[in-house]
Amino acid sequence: MVEVKRRYDVSGRQERARARRRAVVVAAKELFERDGFRATTLAAVADRGGVSVKGLYKSFGSKAALAKAVFDFVIAGDDEPVSVADRPEQRAMLDEPDVRRKIEMFIHALARRQQRSAKVQILIRDGRHVDDSLIPVWRQLSEEGLTAMTMIGGHLAGTGQLRAGIELDEVRDVLWNYLAIDTYERLVLERGWTLDRYSDWMTRTIIAALCTQG
Repeated sequence: MVEVKRRYDVSGRQERARARRRAVVVAAKELFERDGFRATTLAAVADRGGVSVKGLYKSFGSKAALAKAVFDFVIAGDDEPVSVADRPEQRAMLDEPDVRRKIEMFIHALARRQQRSAKVQILIRDGRHVDDSLIPVWRQLSEEGLTAMTMIGGHLAGTGQLRAGIELDEVRDVLWNYLAIDTYERLVLERGWTLDRYSDWMTRTIIAALCTQG
């Protein structure tokens, strides 16, 4: 008798694993936002996410790493394995020929990502002062943000439509400065600006800083 090896549905297993991971990340997001980073235990996240604590540790390794996973989830808006740079709205911005329109499209898309991610970004930013495990997470977020602004700055500069004499480091730093989560926090969360008002103001401000007037 010939033994037939059982065939496993690899894609099904992967999707179930992805669903479990998504459930944990969503649970962590809810608990972090409700109770704060320090008060949230991995046991509470595991219970809410329907997994074991051992399984949670195996998937994420630490609570700080889980916070980074929450950020990655909310910044994208889903857990699809597609980077922000490869998503349709970003591709449309890159294909747009007019630099002012590029800036407008980029800012409005970024503002929506900030709306989704502000709470967890602020949690990590402020939490690092009382929990050292968040220091490298915040550093990583900062480095990833600076890298993104360098790439966008290079793309804008490459159009040849920015004001004469402006260097890439200034383009990058203008974007980096104005688009920090601190600005969103002050204007939207503290002063109550609508997302459209914030996006429109930010667009005008960055165009004024980077482009020839007139």
